[in-house]
Amino acid sequence: MQIPSTGFVRLRQVLAVLPISRSSWWAGIQSGKYPRPVRLAERTTAWKVEDIHALIERLGSPDKPWEAQTTQNRLKTAADQ
Repeated sequence: MQIPSTGFVRLRQVLAVLPISRSSWWAGIQSGKYPRPVRLAERTTAWKVEDIHALIERLGSPDKPWEAQTTQNRLKTAADQ
Protein backbone atom coordinates (compact mmCIF):
# COMPACT_ATOMS: atom_id res chain seq x y z
CA MET A 1 0.00 0.00 0.00
CA GLN A 2 1.23 3.47 -0.84
CA ILE A 3 0.32 6.70 0.87
CA PRO A 4 -0.61 9.85 -1.05
CA SER A 5 1.86 12.72 -1.50
CA THR A 6 -0.27 15.28 0.37
CA GLY A 7 -3.15 15.35 2.81
CA PHE A 8 -3.84 13.20 5.84
CA VAL A 9 -3.68 9.48 6.56
CA ARG A 10 -5.38 7.44 9.25
CA LEU A 11 -3.63 4.96 11.55
CA ARG A 12 -4.51 1.94 9.43
CA GLN A 13 -2.75 3.51 6.43
CA VAL A 14 0.31 4.43 8.50
CA LEU A 15 0.65 0.92 9.90
CA ALA A 16 0.29 -0.54 6.40
CA VAL A 17 3.61 1.05 5.39
CA LEU A 18 5.49 0.81 8.69
CA PRO A 19 6.16 -2.67 10.12
CA ILE A 20 5.28 -1.92 13.75
CA SER A 21 2.35 -2.69 16.02
CA ARG A 22 -0.36 -0.26 17.02
CA SER A 23 0.89 -0.15 20.62
CA SER A 24 4.49 0.47 19.52
CA TRP A 25 3.27 3.31 17.30
CA TRP A 26 1.46 5.03 20.18
CA ALA A 27 4.44 4.49 22.50
CA GLY A 28 6.68 6.07 19.86
CA ILE A 29 4.40 9.09 19.70
CA GLN A 30 4.58 9.48 23.47
CA SER A 31 8.38 9.25 23.41
CA GLY A 32 8.69 11.70 20.51
CA LYS A 33 10.07 9.13 18.05
CA TYR A 34 7.03 9.34 15.77
CA PRO A 35 5.00 12.39 14.68
CA ARG A 36 2.04 13.58 16.71
CA PRO A 37 -1.44 13.18 15.20
CA VAL A 38 -3.84 15.91 14.18
CA ARG A 39 -7.44 15.90 15.44
CA LEU A 40 -9.77 16.29 12.48
CA ALA A 41 -12.91 15.80 14.57
CA GLU A 42 -13.87 14.65 18.05
CA ARG A 43 -13.25 10.99 17.22
CA THR A 44 -11.08 11.32 14.12
CA THR A 45 -7.30 11.32 14.36
CA ALA A 46 -4.95 11.49 11.39
CA TRP A 47 -1.36 12.30 10.50
CA LYS A 48 -0.01 14.74 7.95
CA VAL A 49 1.31 12.77 5.00
CA GLU A 50 4.36 15.01 4.88
CA ASP A 51 5.23 13.98 8.46
CA ILE A 52 4.92 10.29 7.57
CA HIS A 53 7.09 10.68 4.46
CA ALA A 54 9.71 12.50 6.58
CA LEU A 55 9.58 9.68 9.14
CA ILE A 56 10.11 7.05 6.45
CA GLU A 57 13.07 9.01 5.09
CA ARG A 58 14.54 9.39 8.59
CA LEU A 59 14.12 5.70 9.41
CA GLY A 60 15.81 4.73 6.14
CA SER A 61 18.67 7.17 6.67
CA PRO A 62 22.18 5.81 7.27
CA ASP A 63 22.58 8.43 10.02
CA LYS A 64 21.48 5.72 12.45
CA PRO A 65 23.77 2.80 11.62
CA TRP A 66 22.21 0.48 14.21
CA GLU A 67 18.81 0.78 12.47
CA ALA A 68 20.35 0.33 9.03
CA GLN A 69 22.32 -2.68 10.28
CA THR A 70 19.19 -4.23 11.75
CA THR A 71 17.38 -3.81 8.43
CA GLN A 72 20.31 -5.27 6.51
CA ASN A 73 20.41 -8.26 8.86
CA ARG A 74 16.69 -8.88 8.39
CA LEU A 75 17.06 -8.72 4.60
CA LYS A 76 20.10 -11.00 4.65
CA THR A 77 18.37 -13.50 6.93
CA ALA A 78 15.28 -13.50 4.71
CA ALA A 79 17.45 -14.03 1.60
CA ASP A 80 19.29 -16.94 3.24
CA GLN A 81 16.09 -18.85 3.90
